[in-house]
Order: sequence, then structure tokens, then C-alpha cells
Amino acid sequence: MKIAAIQITTSANKEDNLAKASDYIERAAAQGAKVVVCPEALSQAFDSGRLDTQAEDLDGEFCSRLKELAEKLNILIIGGVFNPADQVGDINRVYNTALVTGPGIHTGYQKIHTYDAFKYRESDTVKPGETLLTVDFEGARIGLAVCFDVRFPEQFRALARAGADLICMPTSWADGKGKLEQWRLLTAARALDSTSFLVAAGQARPGGNAKAGEESGPTGIGHSCIVSPTGTRLQEAGYEEEIIIADLDFDEVAEIRKSIPVLDAAQEFTMLHR
Repeated sequence: MKIAAIQITTSANKEDNLAKASDYIERAAAQGAKVVVCPEALSQAFDSGRLDTQAEDLDGEFCSRLKELAEKLNILIIGGVFNPADQVGDINRVYNTALVTGPGIHTGYQKIHTYDAFKYRESDTVKPGETLLTVDFEGARIGLAVCFDVRFPEQFRALARAGADLICMPTSWADGKGKLEQWRLLTAARALDSTSFLVAAGQARPGGNAKAGEESGPTGIGHSCIVSPTGTRLQEAGYEEEIIIADLDFDEVAEIRKSIPVLDAAQEFTMLHR
């Protein structure tokens, strides 16, 4: 099955974001992609204004139009949107959701691990989710994660134990010293320790190559990737907007899990301190 990662830069304008995403999705589908993974914050970029004012439910216009596109192209589309959540003080928080939509499927995974790190507090405006999600599409079981989740290997192992062959992860990674190295290490490690294919679609770096390596908020570092269950990078993007595609054979997952049985061999430990 051909899987694509769409790497674009979004803005505060939902209509512009939808138009750009739709163009890239159609281009990926024209190349044979059956699953198209888009970045986190697809509907509205981080650091572009309040998230709650444009947040919508999964039956809102942005999500519904992506659903229509997925059904027209007969593909599965995954991408980051914001849904209304709750009110904390004078702040209306949102869920940071990975929308999953296609023929007979329209649901979402709410990001569990909010980005409260590197002096940033996503939880001030984003309510953490509580439930993992897998979906079945054309014979493959797909698990979901979003960006900062990649730092938590237990989530990826849980998805794999639930039968996920492929884990799709919309992201909007921050740039800065050491961030690209961490990104490459973490994505390879999560594929390897879950023995699953991993597709991570990120926001392109605002400013592109000219801004590469400069400190930023979680607005994108590019380097979307498709990683094998052995941690090998099958495709990787650069800093600019682009599409990457790989043809995945999910029969390889069962073979690799027999060869590297980390899911079955994992143990609970008894701690001794003297």
C-alpha cells in the first residue's frame, strides 16, 4: 500500500489551509497513495492566534470537506485539527486532534501528551485526550499519535499490541539546537520498539532552509519521514514543502515481529533498592 506524508506550512486562515492541503492531497492520491498523512495544526498553525475561536467539531466545515475529499479520492486522510474541549478560567481549551477520515471512517484521536516542555505549555490551551485509537483500512490496522506523543514509547507499544501495522503521526515539531537530531532518533526508536511502520508528517519549516536550526516554537521543522519496523528511514523530507511516498508491505510487520519479538518479550520488573 502506498502511503504519503504531506509536508506543508499552514497559517491562521482555515480556507487557505484547506485549499493548500487539498491540492497536496490530490497530488499524492494521483501518485497512488491510499493513506495520506498531513501535519498537526493543519486547520490552524500554532502561534497564529487563539485556537478556540476557530475550533470546530468533527462535523464542522473543515473536517467535513476533508471527508468529502477522502471519499471522492477513495483514500484515508489523517491530519491535525482543533476541537472544542473545556473552559479553564477565562481560557477555552481545545483538543489537539488527529482527524481520520475516509470511506466509512470519520473519527479522531485526541493527543494525550501535551507539549509542556522547552518553556512551552500546550496544556494551557489544549486539553489532553485519554484514549488511544486504531482504525482498519483496506486490510491494515492503523494507530494514531500526535507530535509530542513520540517521546512516550509505551503509547506506541500499546498501539502495536492492539494490532497496529502502521502508526501515523501528524506533527509540528519545534526547531532549535539538537531538535532535528532528537526528531530523527525518536521517530526511528518508536518504529523499532513497536516494530511498526511509522509515518510522521510535519509542518514544513517556516522560512524554509534559510531559517533552519534557529530556535522556534512548535511551528515546524520539516523532515517528515516514513520509517520501517526496523527503524530504517525509507523516505525523509527536507525543510521545505513537499510530498514523500513509500510503498509499504504490511506482511513484513509479522515477519519482523517474529525476528525481533520485543512486544512479546517485554517484562514487568520487580524493583530492589539497597
